[in-house]
Amino acid sequence: MIKQIGAGLFLLILVGIIVYNEVGQEDEGSSDELQQYDTSGDTSQEGTSMSPPNSPAGIKKGEQAPDFELQNLEGDEVKLSSLRGEKVFLNFWATWCPPCKEEMPEMERFHKEFGDEVTILAVNATDSESSISDVHDYIEEEGYTFPVLLDRKGDVTSDYQAMSIPTTYFIGTDGVVQEERRVGPMSYEFMVEMKDELN
Repeated sequence: MIKQIGAGLFLLILVGIIVYNEVGQEDEGSSDELQQYDTSGDTSQEGTSMSPPNSPAGIKKGEQAPDFELQNLEGDEVKLSSLRGEKVFLNFWATWCPPCKEEMPEMERFHKEFGDEVTILAVNATDSESSISDVHDYIEEEGYTFPVLLDRKGDVTSDYQAMSIPTTYFIGTDGVVQEERRVGPMSYEFMVEMKDELN
């Protein structure tokens, strides 16, 4: 009789432990689920996020575009303020970003047609790349001719809070961000529209 009570108690405790562990694992499992966030506030835009959703919103329309100096693929220094008087599309991208790759042929088409009216500066988030040679190889293989700058330390990407890429800022001839930034890939038609909005 005592053996049967002991065995029953043991079995009851064992079942309790198993149930407790199963419930605990289910709770832990739910926190491991991938959560997706819209970091732009516009559900029609898509990009690749490199930061949590509560990151600052970046440079706003009407603000002076922060100046910077970065090397291009040829090793020459390019300073944003040296382009004052020109319209500039400041685009942040990376080779591992599918939406970036989606928009680059559109950017090349726009550059070939309107490169004398708008300067595209494609700032590569180089600190997130496997190697700089990946950037060189990608641009060369695809035959892109618009200027590509290397943000080796990620400082410019951080200054502009371009944590979801691609992100593009539209800078007027006065050096001021004149339109809302675009988070997600741009179409050729959208770029033409932005060109006409800038002064």
